[in-house]
Amino acid sequence: MMSGVELVRSSMVVDAGAATFEAALREALDRGERASLALSGGSSPWPVLEALASSDLPWDRIDVFQVDERVAPDGDDARNLTGLRRVLIDHVPATLHPMPVTEDDLTAAAAAYAARLPATIDVVHLGLGDDGHTASLVPADPVLDVVDRTVAVTEPYRGHRRMTLTYPALHRAGRIIWYVAGAGKEHMLSRLVATDPEIPAGRVAADRATVVTDLVL
Repeated sequence: MMSGVELVRSSMVVDAGAATFEAALREALDRGERASLALSGGSSPWPVLEALASSDLPWDRIDVFQVDERVAPDGDDARNLTGLRRVLIDHVPATLHPMPVTEDDLTAAAAAYAARLPATIDVVHLGLGDDGHTASLVPADPVLDVVDRTVAVTEPYRGHRRMTLTYPALHRAGRIIWYVAGAGKEHMLSRLVATDPEIPAGRVAADRATVVTDLVL
């Protein structure tokens, strides 16, 4: 079992996810004037973010960062940002900090984005891929071994290079919320919960982590 993890299992997983994010952000706002939230891509969290957008959080005090992003043009459907704008950012007055993946020098762009990150991101959302990846920390990619940068760029993976937060950035997060919903991920979720280092997700620090899921292990 992941040391210190909170497991939230609910058949109403969208509502549970939204409530978990809202509570974590309110806790962060109670500690300071502003709160930071870093969001992953993928389609599964969009209903959660739609529900979160309807909350009465003081969004003008929240900075939204990206956990990862595909290298693709602005507005491309492959971009996580495209969905993120549609379900959340277009509806709340949060301050958005998009990853600069359209720059010619991606290494320099990653360094510039790292300089904009807070030392500790208050709330980080992570998902779980069918191959055990999380963020864009993908199997066998050199990005898994980056220890001296908080943002890096991957090799091509499923059609795109990607910019991603690295393990050092994730390990400094105030709170990590894993959202794992939908059939077919039971095996990988079990490996995540067991902190299996053979999958990228299993290498993320488990303390201060919450897993929200509708799956039964």
